[in-house]
Amino acid sequence: MNLLKARLCRKGKGKSLRAFVFAGQGAQSVGMGKDLYDNFDSVKELYNMCDSSKLIKKCCFDGPKEELDITTNTQPALFLTDLACAIAFSEKSGITADGVAGFSLGEIPAATYAGLMSTKQAYCFVEQRAKAMQSCAEKHKGAMFAVLKLSAEEVESICASFERQAFPVNYNAPGQTVVACADNIADELQSAVKTAGGKAVRLKVSGAFHSPFMAEAATAVGDYLKQKSISFGETRMPLYSNVTAKVYETGNAESLLSRQVNSPVLWQKTIENMIADGFKTFVELGPGKTLTGLIAKINPNVRVYNVSDMETLSKTISDIAY
Repeated sequence: MNLLKARLCRKGKGKSLRAFVFAGQGAQSVGMGKDLYDNFDSVKELYNMCDSSKLIKKCCFDGPKEELDITTNTQPALFLTDLACAIAFSEKSGITADGVAGFSLGEIPAATYAGLMSTKQAYCFVEQRAKAMQSCAEKHKGAMFAVLKLSAEEVESICASFERQAFPVNYNAPGQTVVACADNIADELQSAVKTAGGKAVRLKVSGAFHSPFMAEAATAVGDYLKQKSISFGETRMPLYSNVTAKVYETGNAESLLSRQVNSPVLWQKTIENMIADGFKTFVELGPGKTLTGLIAKINPNVRVYNVSDMETLSKTISDIAY
């Protein structure tokens, strides 16, 4: 019996499943995670175990923003914050997930929560992933834009006109597709989007992630996973992949984690698949509430909540009971 069927049997036929979804790069903000750290010993243990130098904790809690926004700091910082939110929420509410997904970097804390890797292994992996992506971003200068008001097909057509200098990389929701491009065509791309009737909003990331510009980073990530001979555990729940929008299968973790770096994030399809599989409640874990907004656009009939700090934790625990 697969994990989804087991969850459905345990909940009872016809019962909806609950998903945890983990925030990705671009959601970071100075101060994230601090009040959870101050209120939960389990969160303190997480930071102390992973961040022995305390440099990432300082970036999370105190900034400055310019330091936090550097990829080699952002990704470990978000990993810890996302997991801190999950730990605090489950501890305070007694609520656990029936399945998980994460957006971009968020897929790593999702995989950790599901049991694919140990927390320490995952944190070390995130550090290496961040270094590889930052190095690639410095070598291949790029930018990313959220393109609004246009269909995915229209965005694909615009990108095709730039002869492999622009790529649709995050299929977020109807009317929202993120594009990665070479930095030297960023202004032209914005103009092309405007001419087509859309709007291009530049994202606060430091490279053209999830695009062919990240090919060397994907190779480096794959090499790291092979060299470390990480023994992936059996997940305790379904873990959905950005690359395929489907559940991870035994033996494909190394390939999916490597390919994720330079492949599009199929977020809309992932959420659609999860809903089709029985998930009707989604709790976003991590700073901000970008994913709850996207999920509501994908399907306004599901329940969405977010946990980013003590205030939203308490509100979600209160609201989810109804």
